Amino acid sequence: MQEELESKSVSESRSTMVQLIFPSDTNYHGTMFGGKVMEYMDKIAAITSMRHARKPVVTASTDSLDFVSPIRVGEVIEVEAFVTWTHNSSMEIYVKVQTENVFTGDRKTAVTAFFSFVALDDAGKPSKVPGIIPETDEQKALHASAQSRYDLRMMRKRERQIDR
Repeated sequence: MQEELESKSVSESRSTMVQLIFPSDTNYHGTMFGGKVMEYMDKIAAITSMRHARKPVVTASTDSLDFVSPIRVGEVIEVEAFVTWTHNSSMEIYVKVQTENVFTGDRKTAVTAFFSFVALDDAGKPSKVPGIIPETDEQKALHASAQSRYDLRMMRKRERQIDR
């Protein structure tokens, strides 16, 4: 039987990444490639989940990847991730990408998503993770609604298994 792990605050594993967007990061519309921003989001979510679990992790799913506004050449993006909820060996990570016009200071949300990660033990098997203690109003709201997102993920997983 595994021991109970002590819960951790969100701020213990919250992670951010800042990037300047260059022409090579964009498509022929002059906006950032969706796949490139998704790569940054997956990386920061992985870092966040490893910080929380203090173990190797794998991406299990990506939910509700919403492109809210374009990211343009010359803008700076800040990619922020934090753990919203945990369940046995899995963690839900909220990732938000905000753009900033460095000349005017204008900021806006460009992309949001939920990533699920599973922590692994030395044998590569799922491993128990600590609980999470939300601190801000945003974190508390996302934590409160996480069970329903988890239930939807499990329902989709069961449906895929039936389709095989």
